[in-house]
Amino acid sequence: MPIESYNPYTGRVLRRFSPFSWAKTERILGQAHRAAATWPTTTFAHRAGVLRRAAALLRERQDELARLMALEMGKPITDGRAEAVKCATCCDYYADHAEEFLSDELIKTDAGRSFISYQPLGVVLAVMPWNFPFWQVVRFAAPALMAGNVGLLKHASNVPQCALALEQIFHDAGLPPACFRTLLIGSDLVEKLIADDRLRAVTLTGSEGAGAAVAAAAGQHIKKTVLELGGSDPFIVLADADVALAAKTAAQSRMINSGQSCIAAKRFIVEKPVLKEFIGHLKTHLLALRPGDPLDPATQYGPLARPDLADELSQQVNDSVAQGAKVELFGGQAKPGTALFRPMILSNIKPGQRAYSEELFGPVALVLEAKNADDAVRLANDSRFGLGAAVWTSDPKKGEAMARQIESGAVFVNGLVKSMSEMPFGGVKKSGYGRELSYLGIREFVNQKSIWIGKEVATVAKTE
Repeated sequence: MPIESYNPYTGRVLRRFSPFSWAKTERILGQAHRAAATWPTTTFAHRAGVLRRAAALLRERQDELARLMALEMGKPITDGRAEAVKCATCCDYYADHAEEFLSDELIKTDAGRSFISYQPLGVVLAVMPWNFPFWQVVRFAAPALMAGNVGLLKHASNVPQCALALEQIFHDAGLPPACFRTLLIGSDLVEKLIADDRLRAVTLTGSEGAGAAVAAAAGQHIKKTVLELGGSDPFIVLADADVALAAKTAAQSRMINSGQSCIAAKRFIVEKPVLKEFIGHLKTHLLALRPGDPLDPATQYGPLARPDLADELSQQVNDSVAQGAKVELFGGQAKPGTALFRPMILSNIKPGQRAYSEELFGPVALVLEAKNADDAVRLANDSRFGLGAAVWTSDPKKGEAMARQIESGAVFVNGLVKSMSEMPFGGVKKSGYGRELSYLGIREFVNQKSIWIGKEVATVAKTE
């Protein structure tokens, strides 16, 4: 696949980049490997200074970065600014807390002194997607760099300018250039990088297929991995919930990033007594959203990132309708080969339909009917995914009890599912493994080393 900036709104190619050769890629890997010997010798205070300057630059350049996101993958410019600011907040968070998170942890044993020490692994490769082109990278890079690791970024091929802009920010903030580099390479060189002993770990956010391929290569070469893959997040609405507020939040969640978010709510599991009311509210909110040019501040959702993604989503919808799903809100593509996809609602979602078992990565809301709370949990868990989930009820204790039963990495009761620096982020089942963010995220790519020091032994001077 070529490495090029393609504007999904205009259909025009903005810039093309020549992919790096293996010789150039290997040279950068060598530089990173040498930097991995010196960067950990810096103090936490020094690294924190770099991260805080990076945060300041992210805030200063938010308009420029938002414009790049709008042009390269269709994100509305107001959302792009918010993403840049969120990245800055993450940099500040780890600048403030990394030393605390990685301080020696004393353990009581039979030793004179014993503790767990957290030390960096070295060069970490990040294989990242296009949907949040800065946030996905920063939530890896900020903790990794603060831990003393160095990073190599293989970004999605359609956001090269975003990738290079973030590299520039870290370098302008004072990070030694070899400590973070963007590799303009295709997927074909990822396995060669993983096979190289100078690379110590890999983190990937992307599809199941990409995750499986990276995990297989990393397993063959005994490399630590963190995978954040797809999601088909359930959004449970019980009969006692504030249905109007739940539906308003449901529309917001489904339309995050034009529906292109791993943790966007996708399956709306609603108790039968409030099913029609919920659909009515949801339809109203989705129809009120304004599509348009991502560079226009008034635009609330833009095109999907590429026409082929809209084509695939249309096929999933058409197949599901042929298999028995009912269209509650008509939308979708105006014609094949175009990237704009208007919101849709499908109901009567049943096993055997593509909509029941697959992730629909775009603005299609799937409504499932639940008999009661137990049935809602059953439907929520009847998925190979397990990334995020939401429960809406007027009884917080009931919501908490249900949250404990749902198989996912996160559950939000009466709230919008989101990622944040303070809480761990990741999934179970086919949604991946490992965690990003919080203190757990910074401990993924460190050697959790046990150090045991024996008790002092009294020595008796030898006399003649």
